[in-house]
Amino acid sequence: MVGGSLRDVLLGRPPADWDLATDALPERLLELFPEAAYENRFGTVAVPRAGELYEVTTFRSDHDYADFRRPHRVEFTGTIQVDLARRDFTANAMAWGARAGAEASLVDPYSGRADVEARILRAVGEPEARFEEDALRMVRAVRLAATLGFGIETSTLAGIEARSSLVAHLSGERIATELDRLLAAPVPSVGLRLMSDTGLLGAISPELAAQRGIPQNKVPDEDLWDHTLRSVDAAPPDRPIVRLAALLHDIGKPATFADGHFLGHEVVGARLAGAFLDRVRAPRAVRERVVELVRNHMFSYASSWSDAAVRRFIARIEGLGDGALAELLALREADNAGSGLPAGAGLGELRARVEAELAAEAVLDRRGLAVDGSDLMGELGLPQGPILGRILDALLERVIADPTLNDRPTLLLLARSMVPDAS
Repeated sequence: MVGGSLRDVLLGRPPADWDLATDALPERLLELFPEAAYENRFGTVAVPRAGELYEVTTFRSDHDYADFRRPHRVEFTGTIQVDLARRDFTANAMAWGARAGAEASLVDPYSGRADVEARILRAVGEPEARFEEDALRMVRAVRLAATLGFGIETSTLAGIEARSSLVAHLSGERIATELDRLLAAPVPSVGLRLMSDTGLLGAISPELAAQRGIPQNKVPDEDLWDHTLRSVDAAPPDRPIVRLAALLHDIGKPATFADGHFLGHEVVGARLAGAFLDRVRAPRAVRERVVELVRNHMFSYASSWSDAAVRRFIARIEGLGDGALAELLALREADNAGSGLPAGAGLGELRARVEAELAAEAVLDRRGLAVDGSDLMGELGLPQGPILGRILDALLERVIADPTLNDRPTLLLLARSMVPDAS
């Protein structure tokens, strides 16, 4: 047993998966486990057992990291000590096991157990050399600091600062994976602040890095970046879309900052958020939802809103997709917390009114109308096309304004009066 799984056992955490290492070559592993699959040229064989998948990697040493990510050449070796020497941090450079017939023991050539107990991340060997081999290790360091509650040892932190620009060579997918894990941490700001302080953030998102030093006039002595970090921490940990949107919700502010204001930052922010999510190859559904949350996060509610205005608000946001309204309200609460306000400031009344409309099953889209396109074509002789769509939209607006109009005879009568004006 090697790597993060052993580290988690020592921490008393359930391992997310199990990583195993052996002196057996991949070909021998495939003989021993016919149902296994040789995953890559780096010596990793995936072995299914009782519904779980175990990765078993042949002891190896890595050579020629020309792309700052993966070795161009590996050599299989017969010793676990050589294998551990290639690993990133001492906390991950331990092994537990033995040769057949011997008693299992801890193999810990770099004092990883002591660092785990002290909750310190320390590079194996010379930090800058480790990060030049694989630039993702720097992003992983700040993610582990946030998710495990570890500090980063001084020379290792200095190595990250010295080589942070190499992160620009990483694929968007690899950065996105680490960012997703970081945002799932109990306090994501720990890792995000380390990203900013070490220069990693500038290589990953210059737009977010530009938030440092921008005055916010919300929490005394805190700038825009501090506001973003507060907002991310306040976003619900079980809503990853909201945490990602909280990270990006003010990404447009540096570009729109003038005379102490950020006019139109939500529109610019939606565009910049989309560009960032494109760079990290976010799934299309994630990209579209986050962009719309950023675009709409500056809504302004007043008690003077009519019930129809509340229904229009619900319809507009729910039109972005199922769950969008709940996510937008959660984002606004996180934004409030990031501004030093109570999370629910100004939202309690709106939430209550929204819940009342939803409980009353208010009509919010065409599906709730008492007539549909087939009814209008059959009763009024309308052809399928844009005129039909405009009439249905007009009927929906009338029903949102006055729900009592939503019965078939009334809607057909209203639709008939709209036919001459539809063209």
